Amino acid sequence: MDVTNQTTVTEFIFLGFSGVPQLRLTLFVMFLIVYLLSLTGNTLIIFIVLMESTLQTPMYIFLGNLSFLEIWYTTATVPKLLATCLAQIVTISVTGCITQYYFFFSMGATECILLAVMAYDRYLAICNPLRYSLLMSLQICLRFSAGSWIGGFIAPLLPTILISYLNFCGPQKINHFFCDSDPIFKLSCSDTFLVEALGYTCSSVVILSSFLLTMSSYGHIVLTIIRLSSREARKKTFSTCASHLTVVTIYYGTIIFAYVRPPAKYNFTIGKVVSVFYCVVTPLVNPLIYTLRNKDVKKAFKKILTQKTLTWTRNAQAF
Repeated sequence: MDVTNQTTVTEFIFLGFSGVPQLRLTLFVMFLIVYLLSLTGNTLIIFIVLMESTLQTPMYIFLGNLSFLEIWYTTATVPKLLATCLAQIVTISVTGCITQYYFFFSMGATECILLAVMAYDRYLAICNPLRYSLLMSLQICLRFSAGSWIGGFIAPLLPTILISYLNFCGPQKINHFFCDSDPIFKLSCSDTFLVEALGYTCSSVVILSSFLLTMSSYGHIVLTIIRLSSREARKKTFSTCASHLTVVTIYYGTIIFAYVRPPAKYNFTIGKVVSVFYCVVTPLVNPLIYTLRNKDVKKAFKKILTQKTLTWTRNAQAF
């Protein structure tokens, strides 16, 4: 690959879902509603965790990190997706495209690592309850959180640097709604074998290693639950991690399908549809699952809502 940057194309054009023009307005409304609900739900979780002292434990600190991550994860791609549903031509500069690529995959890698850390936290809480406070102290929790973000932003750094040296001589139409790896490689007039192999290896290592660590934690959790003598105890114990396991299943199911496969097998139409799930749907599912299935979060939300209502009532009476 020639590493001399001789880019002649200065911007790309997103095609988005241009193949279904009659549905563009419908898709825009649907994606906008889901995006706004996702932002609201994840912001609400962060607010609840910050405001309620009883939730400032490792499990909910990790959940707050996940919600903060989901806000930026969706914001990296959804605005362009919405624009492609309304405008005939939606462009992005080459530099902007590479930047979007980096932040999208950084957020994705961070989420993989964070989900593995959250599974390990549940493993310690259920399998080593007597030593949990020692093994997962607040300081260790913060280190795990910081490590997830740092590791996630380091993972795609080298592939991004190599992509920045690729030549783009046309065509300039990206058959996607964001700068995903395969559509970018298809537009380059340079030899992309090295960067494709490196990108595929990095994504596979991050996704599969975090997935295996997550499944290992849940394997130990299941064995521990089975050993419990009381049926009620088994039900109560499993309920503490059921929401996280649901999120893990949805997220890993889509990204493994999308990225853990040979580059030559990529189908752009299927790729766009699958991307909608992990870019748009999953970030909304997370707050719904964690709030609807988690008694502590629901209890804290009702408590905060009651306190705020009383405060507003008193202030109104004072006037």
